[in-house]
Amino acid sequence: MSKPHPQQGSKHLPLSTLALSVRLALGAGVAASLLAQGAQAQNAPVLPRVEITGSAIKQIESETPLPVQVITRAEIDKTGVTTAAELMTRISANVGGLTDGASINVGGDQRGFNSANLRGIGTSSTLVLLNGRRMANFASPGDDTGVDLNNIPAAAIQRVEVLLDGASSLYGTDAIGGVINFITRKDFRGVELNAYGLKTDEGGAGKRTVSISGGIGDLQDDGYNVFAVFDAQRTDRLSTSQRKFVSELQVPQRLGHLLSGFTSPGNIRLTSAQRDHLQEIGFQLNGKPITNRMINLSIPKCNPPANLYLPGGTGGQDACTYDYMGDTELYPKTEKQNLLSRGVFRINSDTQAYAEVALSRSRSYYVGSAARVTAGIDYRKIPQLANTGLDSLDDDEKGELEVRLRLNEAGRRTSELTSEGQRYVLGISGVLGGWDYDVGYNHSVNTVKDKDTHGYLLYKELKQGIADGRINPFGPSSPAGQALIDSIQVNDVVRRARGTMDSLDMKASRALTTLPGGELSLAVGGEVRRERTNFNPSALLMSNNINNDDAPEGGKATSDSRRVAGVFGELLAPFTKEIQAQISARYDRYQKVGGALSPKVGLSYTPSKSLLVRASMGRGFRAPSMSELYRPTVYSSTATLPDPVYCATVENDYSDCADNWSTRRYSNANLKPERSKQFSLGAVMEPGQHLTVSADYWNIKRTNLISEIGDDIILGNLGKYGSLVHRDEDGKIDYIDLRKENRGAQKASGIDLVVDVHNIHTGVGRFGAHLNGTYVLASKIQTAPGDAFISNLNRFVTEGVVQRWRHTISLDWDQGPFAATLSNSFSSGYEDQNSAINPTDGSVVKANHVKAYSLWDMSGSYAWSKQLKLRVGIQNLFDKSPPYSNQAFHFLSGYDPSYTDPRGRRFYASANYAFK
Repeated sequence: MSKPHPQQGSKHLPLSTLALSVRLALGAGVAASLLAQGAQAQNAPVLPRVEITGSAIKQIESETPLPVQVITRAEIDKTGVTTAAELMTRISANVGGLTDGASINVGGDQRGFNSANLRGIGTSSTLVLLNGRRMANFASPGDDTGVDLNNIPAAAIQRVEVLLDGASSLYGTDAIGGVINFITRKDFRGVELNAYGLKTDEGGAGKRTVSISGGIGDLQDDGYNVFAVFDAQRTDRLSTSQRKFVSELQVPQRLGHLLSGFTSPGNIRLTSAQRDHLQEIGFQLNGKPITNRMINLSIPKCNPPANLYLPGGTGGQDACTYDYMGDTELYPKTEKQNLLSRGVFRINSDTQAYAEVALSRSRSYYVGSAARVTAGIDYRKIPQLANTGLDSLDDDEKGELEVRLRLNEAGRRTSELTSEGQRYVLGISGVLGGWDYDVGYNHSVNTVKDKDTHGYLLYKELKQGIADGRINPFGPSSPAGQALIDSIQVNDVVRRARGTMDSLDMKASRALTTLPGGELSLAVGGEVRRERTNFNPSALLMSNNINNDDAPEGGKATSDSRRVAGVFGELLAPFTKEIQAQISARYDRYQKVGGALSPKVGLSYTPSKSLLVRASMGRGFRAPSMSELYRPTVYSSTATLPDPVYCATVENDYSDCADNWSTRRYSNANLKPERSKQFSLGAVMEPGQHLTVSADYWNIKRTNLISEIGDDIILGNLGKYGSLVHRDEDGKIDYIDLRKENRGAQKASGIDLVVDVHNIHTGVGRFGAHLNGTYVLASKIQTAPGDAFISNLNRFVTEGVVQRWRHTISLDWDQGPFAATLSNSFSSGYEDQNSAINPTDGSVVKANHVKAYSLWDMSGSYAWSKQLKLRVGIQNLFDKSPPYSNQAFHFLSGYDPSYTDPRGRRFYASANYAFK
């Protein structure tokens, strides 16, 4: 947040200065400077009225009763981050957003999606705006709906305003968690060049960024201003082999049951009859009779380092276990480009027209482990088993063995995900008949292309090659087998998605009369928009012949659209110089879903010249997204989890009863909207000219919660949710239903704390410090009406955790051309998912407490001249590794990638040259 700059030497703060400091605690440095000058002058200047996120009425920045955090361009530069997604990790109220690291998986939906998640209540409940207007959501259907932060032109950001009071009556009441408004430059002249480079201490994940900004014309003197900003950056991939902390996590020893039974050389999955027969004839492996249904002829060698002999792992004592954490990537290679251009033209003294174009492309290259293959092979083709007589058994396929293979010869599975954004805005604003008005048309598009580029093979041809012996599951294949593998590699865009939003919005405000505290002002406005989504799977994908990439159920492309309309009104009433009210309401209506009226009231009270108290209360309404309503069924799988029913029949032998169970994720066209109630109460204090403190309590409750029951909760409570588990004739899990329903409720509450120490002058320079923290009091979900609430506060449940305390701290110093910043980001420890199980007796391994995660960064800058500024910095100064976690939700094991960073210590440098 930006720092206030009160008048130096002032011992007493007048009321107007307190009001200013309140807003300054929220980032209004310009207004602060004006007011400080006014305190010295006999006739105070008139402060400009501006639009503040959360209100449609232009007002002096110090007057808002709503909690808004502001991050300035200067503060962004100090952190050394170059993307909007990286910036969101520095906001303590942002919990569990999607990032490049967390999106690492094989075959998962919505890869490449970077999102924000205020309060940890869901990406779909956080509204992201660009210059106060919506953008098209990430087009690929999935569990999360929101704007892809890759489509935000990071180099053009002037500041970010975060409205932490949810359910905005101005922008849309689906903003239950809050609003993040990225505000770009509006009036830029000259040319600015910026170059940035980052290198990691251990290698991998390096980054290069260049940007150029240029603008001409002065709106006042020339009647126009046109500018453009272009930014391009590239980040290198990071493999598990490049980070020593991966081996220090000891994933095979701690989490053997989370690993895979698909290995190279391949494991053989025997039927019960085949195992019993081999036992009867005295067949041995590793000098011992076999005991399990999973065997591997290579034990105990198993072809390390990724393929391990791990008796306590998924493969058991007669087979091998595959540690994909030794054979995948931690961070994808990415290429991102953004262009923002804006033009403003003065029509007359009261009217101006504007146009804005934002284009973006983000390409992510995901590299996972080698392909998993399930295939059949005649036992007589395996020399060690050729004379065992397995064809004499009464099996469905006499003499056929099931092989579970990791096909290293095909290479690691590689996908290319491209997300492109287009946004065009045309508008006119000005003053007409005493009304400040703004009318705009917004056309926004997001397209996503998901391309399988390597390691994905045609499945029928692959199975045939294994069956006829050309591809060897247990060693190197013949030249003919390798040629077959090369010839059936898939290089195809398998999924295309496009989301389009067209909207027309208007707002107008004016003063109605004068109250004792100032002008009574009214704002009215409305919006109509059309949302459309298209999903087009390729013909090859729909043939269901790509190994490890299943076709969505239904077998056809989908196209859905709907119309949305909303109207709002807002009244700003300064009843006295001490008391101000902001009263607003919005009515939204979604085609085929319905509508709701959402009122909101905010109050601020200034009882003394060093204290402001504020409160707000409102309702929210979130219609189900079109993905939640209509997306095709997705075939996927769980993490490696035990089935309690099956385990009870095999003495808890996890080589038999722990697996990656198939899942089917369904949408639901009958979903109802979520409703919310929220309120906040806070205070801003300025006990001295160098200190500002604010604390805000917030409380949110959602009902008709749209969610699905987690697979771990289903398998842990089969008495209640057993109907969601479908079994075959042998009682083994066939697949698990994961259905979107309106389930129960969600509650969240906490306290946001901001402490700002500013403008302390000493003989060795000027110092400042800033703390931005969130202490969560409650975060819990009710899976069905009447059920007990399940808390994920300081406890990992199903898909994530909400930490009790998160903060960012910065310590600043400057003197002359030199400046330096030391900063810390912190997330408290928590109780782990505790899914680790002892395969010997089926007992749960001792509960794990994930350690707190604290990262320190440092940067320094030197203003060589008015034109040239240099900066160097270190991120993760003490090379802190992600703490160990036994979570089973994310593809990556051993740590939680949703909030940690595997890149380690990083060094960066940047140069900025500007001339006008």
